[in-house]
Amino acid sequence: MAVAEPETGLLTPRPARVLGWRRETRESATIWLESGGEPWLPGQFNMLYAFGVGEVPISISGDPGRHDRLTHTVRSVGMVTAALCRLRRGQWAGVRGPFGSSWPLAEARGRDVLVVAGGVGLAPLRPVIYELVRHRRDFGRVTLLYGARTPHDLLFRTDLERWRSRIDVLVTVDAAARGWAGDVGVVGSLLPRAAFDPARTVAMVCGPEVMMRFALADLWRLGLPEQATWISMERNMHCAVGLCGHCQFGPAFVCRDGPVFRADAVASMMRLREV
Repeated sequence: MAVAEPETGLLTPRPARVLGWRRETRESATIWLESGGEPWLPGQFNMLYAFGVGEVPISISGDPGRHDRLTHTVRSVGMVTAALCRLRRGQWAGVRGPFGSSWPLAEARGRDVLVVAGGVGLAPLRPVIYELVRHRRDFGRVTLLYGARTPHDLLFRTDLERWRSRIDVLVTVDAAARGWAGDVGVVGSLLPRAAFDPARTVAMVCGPEVMMRFALADLWRLGLPEQATWISMERNMHCAVGLCGHCQFGPAFVCRDGPVFRADAVASMMRLREV
C-alpha cells in the first residue's frame, strides 16, 4: 500500500530571527524566535534547525497567550543543541512545526491538577502552568512538583517564585549545594505533601523516563486512575511526520501520535530498552 506523502511545508524549515536569549542553567538556555503565526498547543514541539549543523525536536516552552514569539528551552547535549544555545539576538534559526499531541487541559477543567516535572522536563509543562494560572478558576487544587539534580539545574526560577502565589509549588533536588534550604530527594518524595483528591485529579508528568516510571508507580499506588495520568515522551525524533521510523514506540510513533500520551496506553512499553 502506498504511503501518503506529507505536505511539502512540513518538511521545509522556515527562517526565524532570534528575538532574545537567556541562560537558564549551565547546560540550557531559552531562546525566543519570531513567530510565523502558526497556532500551537501546550505539549507540542517544533523541529529547530541550526543552519549548517542539523535539526532537533524541541518542545515549545512559552506562554500560549503570546502569539508574537516562539519560545524554546534547549539543553546543550550535542552538536545541534550546542549550536542552538549559541544563537544570539538577530541571528537566525530554522523552524518546522508545530507537531504532535497536547496536554489534556480541556479534560482537566473542574478537577485537581498535579504537574510532575524532572529536570528539563519542566519546559514542556511550562505552557500548561501558564494556562492553569491564567484560567485558575476553571480548575481545582493545582500543584507543581519539580525536581532537579542540583539547585543550579533548576529551570525558570523567576516563574517558580511567581507561580507560588497562584498554585502550590514544591521543589526538590537530588543533591544540595551550599545555601540550599529546600527539600532533598527524588520528585516522588514530595507526593505525601501534595494535596489532591485521587478520584478527581489529572496528573501530567514529564522528565527522564526512569523518573516518569517511578512517578507513575507512586501516583497509581496513591489511587490515581491510570486513565487520568499523562506523560510526554521524546524518543529519537528525526522527521517529525512519522516517515523515518526512528521514534517508533510499540505501534505508535512519538512524533505523530505523541509526544503526549495517556500513561496507561504506553506504560508497558516504557519498560523496554531502546537498542
